[in-house]
Parts: sequence; structure tokens; C-alpha cells
Amino acid sequence: MPNRLANETSPYLLQHANNPVDWWPWNGDALARAKLLDRPIFLSIGYAACHWCHVMERESFEDEATARFLNDRFIPIKVDREERPDLDQIYMGAVQAMTGGGGWPMSVFLTPEGRPFFGGTYFPDEPRHGLPSFRQVLEGVDRAWRDQRGEIEQSGLRLVQAIEHGRSVKGDDPVSQATLEAAVSALERQFDARHGGWGGAPKFPAPATIEFLLRRHLATGDERALAMARVTLDRMADGGIHDQLGGGFHRYATDAVWLVPHFEQMLYDNAQLARVYTHGWQATGENRYAEVATGALDYIIRELTTTDGAFAASQDADTDGVEGATFTWTASEIRDVLGDDAPPFTAAYGVTDDGNWEGATILSRVLPAGDEAAEAALRRARQRLFERRRSRPQPARDDKALAAWNGLAIAALAEGSRLPDGDRYVAAAERAAGAILGGLRDDDGRLGRSWKDGRSSGQGTLEDYTHLADGLLALYEVAFDERWFVTARELIETVVTRFADPGGGFFDTADDHERLIARPKDVQDNAVPSGNSMAAFVLLRLAAWTGEGTYRSIAERSLRLVASVVGQYPTAFGNWLVAMDLSLADVVELALIGDPSGQQTRRLIAPALSGFRPNQVLAATAEPAASAVPLLSGRFALNGQPTAFVCRNFACRQPVTEPEALAALLAEADPVTALGS
Repeated sequence: MPNRLANETSPYLLQHANNPVDWWPWNGDALARAKLLDRPIFLSIGYAACHWCHVMERESFEDEATARFLNDRFIPIKVDREERPDLDQIYMGAVQAMTGGGGWPMSVFLTPEGRPFFGGTYFPDEPRHGLPSFRQVLEGVDRAWRDQRGEIEQSGLRLVQAIEHGRSVKGDDPVSQATLEAAVSALERQFDARHGGWGGAPKFPAPATIEFLLRRHLATGDERALAMARVTLDRMADGGIHDQLGGGFHRYATDAVWLVPHFEQMLYDNAQLARVYTHGWQATGENRYAEVATGALDYIIRELTTTDGAFAASQDADTDGVEGATFTWTASEIRDVLGDDAPPFTAAYGVTDDGNWEGATILSRVLPAGDEAAEAALRRARQRLFERRRSRPQPARDDKALAAWNGLAIAALAEGSRLPDGDRYVAAAERAAGAILGGLRDDDGRLGRSWKDGRSSGQGTLEDYTHLADGLLALYEVAFDERWFVTARELIETVVTRFADPGGGFFDTADDHERLIARPKDVQDNAVPSGNSMAAFVLLRLAAWTGEGTYRSIAERSLRLVASVVGQYPTAFGNWLVAMDLSLADVVELALIGDPSGQQTRRLIAPALSGFRPNQVLAATAEPAASAVPLLSGRFALNGQPTAFVCRNFACRQPVTEPEALAALLAEADPVTALGS
């Protein structure tokens, strides 16, 4: 019989709806039940695309005897970490404090009041890998709960105090060019010069770190920064972490050379990587980066678009219970599809009869690009293999649409519209923005977290507001529909009024959020930028559009909190470094008066859309008197022609009506040009 999870919308929770475990979702009834029966809570946190979550389910949660013991002695609660990042953050902090590590599935034991006292991640069904079995863990915790209750209660109190202490960030150092130079030097020391990226196995994409390096090269001409960015972009694009046929990126590499991925594909990874490859193309002119960005954006649209036009969270690592089954090949399969065209493909993509992973081959580019004819032939071969692969069973999709992750995708699509033939991405970004706002924003302007099957769930967290605001501002700069700008500003106003920490920065939950054992405040950038770093970034951009000094002051106060640590741990603060770079830049404020869809205006605006211009905000309208964008206030069309106004440092130049004149003004504002003059 289905358990209580059958009424949930989360695909992860629904995966467990037929377990013999008597699962509860996280809610007041579950917590009240634990207090009534005076039982400890077993809290299991994971997500739909998580491979080891599936393994633990098969081994333990589907086992009748284990489920019976769990049901008799505990209150079992299952949480989707993507729906409840607040709970995930609090209890991940506890597990890390207890064990020195963390991950998913997360397995935490709580008092009925929700205080953690023991935890870990995956536990096998039998003792192995130096781990006790899950049944042994359950029996040990049950004995301790009965025989050592006082010690458990004290342990829980100490852990809550540690979580409270760990969230406090008290830095107050100014941000300077030296801060950013120290970060570049630290990244250089930690850099894998041969394979790109930072650290060993497992190796994760670091799009925000790459973005920071591209910005530093633009700002200072630092060739070290550009070299690190390019090597990493090149090696990831060549590796097995990049789906060479479908264009998307897998979650991370289990090795140090980007070959063997963990096969899940996440919306947030593909959105951020598409954006940084777009910027890599803009910064270098390297056409291959444009192709990679296009592939990732096409993957998002093709595989993750939901019926209402938003974007689903992820695709699973497994297909029919087998990790990577959809994506790997044998040499004989490739020969069967390509026939006489197989040899050049197998040579270019490292295909051998022995394979490079568990007897099969993960495709990766092992030979450099050839001439135009050879590359065209490889493109045709990839398409044929992709079509064959489409006939295979496909990984399951987590169909819930998260506000924050959709914000990242909207930004990537909006900026991707500047790629060759990228105009089509604007419509996809607008559809997603409309779907998310229509489904998750209420009449009071507050956001929900997750949307699926016509139902919203969860209260929006800080990252939902900030990441969506970032996406809407990027969308405004290409569509010039002011509803996107207005909504983004309203979202940030909610952040300022509902999420602010009097000590600086922002809490991850609003002041009227469900009361938990601690109010989370995470400043570290992880796979997704922290809500705090994105808040600083968006506030700085809004300050340029609006002239509101308060926005800048709030952002700068946040930046001071982490300025002392970014030079030591730059990869943990990548998006903070991006925001710091923006805070030190001379932002170009560009206002255009004219019909944004008109040919003359588009001709005038073209120089502003070319190249890599991360320190520029752009506004355009045909009716400045009616505009809600303060940057457009008081502007006019010179002699009835489309007109551009370029401002920097609170001073504006004479308006211009010709693209050549605008290009000249923008060149004056380019930092590398200025350094060389």
C-alpha cells in the first residue's frame, strides 16, 4: 500500500511512495507524532537524480524487515533536498560537524524536537567499505535512545549551538584589487595545469570561478587568468563529463581528468556552464565555445522543458537501475551505426574494443580538431549516433521546476541569444519566466520554491528570489519588456525587507518562514551560487540601473563579510569574486531611446551586444516618459533618431545616434583598452 508520500508532488518523494517504510513528509504532524510517541526521528534527505539514494532505497527501504524495525522504533521522514534547501543546509551542517564529511543520501537521527544527535550518508545493507549496515545503525541508535537518553539530548543541544555558531560571519574587510589579485594567485597555485580545473577526483565544474577569471583578464589583461579559464573550458568540453552527442553536461567527473562522469544531468550545471561558455566565446572569439554553449542550451530546451514551459530540475544518473546505461557505447555498436564512417569517429572519440569504463566507452574527444571537411563528417556521425541513442531507454526526469534553478536557466538563455543563431532562446526564456512567475508568485509578490503538476510547494528561499531576479534582469536586457525589470526589482525589495540579517548579508529564509532549530545563513558558493553572493551581484546591477545608493551600500556590506577569506578559498567563493569584481568596475550605464524591435535601433545597439561586456547595464525604450527604468528617465530621441546615452561614474557623455560613435564611446570604457592607452 502507498505510504503518505503518495500525496506529494516531488518526484523523489514519489519514488518512495510504495516503500514498506511508513514515511512521513516533513510537516507539523510528523513532528507532533514523534513527540507524542517519544520516538527519535530518522530523517532521510536526497534527490531524484541521486545514484546512491536509489541504492539505499533498494537495499534497505524496500526491505520488509528493515522497514518494520524502522517503523516500530522511529518516525521516518523523507525530504527532497531540492524542495527544502533550508532543511538540507541545517542538517548537512550537523552531519559534517559529526563526521567531517557529507553527501546524499543524508541519514540523520533527531530528537522529537528536531535536534540532530547522530548521522551519516549512505549505509549499506551489509557491513562493507568500513561502514556498518543500516540495520546495525538503527539498532545502535535505538539502544542509545533507551539507555543513554541524557547524553543524546546534550549532544543534540551542542550540535545546534555549533550550527548557530557556524552560520555567523563577522568579517569586515574592504574589497580591493589586492583582494582579487590574491584570489587569482591562489587559483594559480591550486590549478591543474594539465587537465584544467581545481583539485583532484572527484572534479567538479566551477563555472563561477571561470567567470571570475574571464572578468579579471578583461579588467587587467592578466594572461594567467585567461589561460586557466581556457584550459578548463577546453578540457571539460573534450571530456566525458560533456555529453558529446547530446550537448549537455553531467554533474561531475569521478576522476581528475573529466573522463568518467557521475551521469546525472542537472539544470543548474547546464545553465551555468552554458552561460560561461557564452562568455568564453565573447571574450576570446573561440567558435568552439559558442558551439558548446549552444549544445548545452539546446539540451535544456530539448530534455528539460516541462509542459507549461518551465524547466525540470534534472535527469537521473541511472537508466533502468544501471548507471550511465543511456550514454555509453561499445565499439561494435558504433560500427553498426556508422559502418565505413566508424574509423575516423572511433579515433577522434577514443573508442576501443576494450572500452574505457567497465568494458564500454564513454565518448570523449581525444584528437584535436581537423579540417573543415573532417569536422563536418564528425558532426554527421554524432547526429546519427544521437538518433540511435534516442531509441534506447532514457533516464528518468525530475519534473519539478524550482524558482532558483529556472532563474539560472533564464539568464543563460537570455545571454545565449547573442550566440550565432541564438535569437530563438529569447522566446524560451520568456516562456519559462512567465511559467515560474505564474505558478510560484502569489498576489503579495512572495515566491514559492517548487512547481509541479499545477501545484506549488515550499516557501521561496533567498536563492529563489535572487537567482530569479538575476535571470529576469538578463532577460530584460535582450527583450526590453519592462515587466521583467519591475518584477526583478520587486523580488530584491522583498529580499531586503524579509531576509536581511542585521549583522550584514541575508538569511536563507524569510522572517516569516517555518521556525526551525536554526535560521540558516549560507555564504559559501557551492554547485549553485549562494543566495548571499547573488544578492550582492544583483544589488550592484540594480544600483546601476536605478541610481539607488542604498542598493550598493547593502551589497558592499555583504562583500565585506567574506573579503578576508576569498583569497584563501577562492573556489568556495567563486560568485562572490564575480560580485567583487563588479563592485570595483566602472560600470557602463547605457540607455537607448528608440523602438527596441526596430531595425534602426537594433543597428545602433549592435556594438553594445558584441564582445564580452559584463560590467554594462542596458536599457531601451521608445517611450522614456512612461518607463519604469530610472536609467531611461529624462532621455530623448535626438532629431527623432534612435539615440544612445553612455554614462560612467555618475557622468554621461554626449548622446550619439550612429553605431560607430557608440562603439567608440564603449571602447573608451573598456578596461583593457584604457590600460593600454
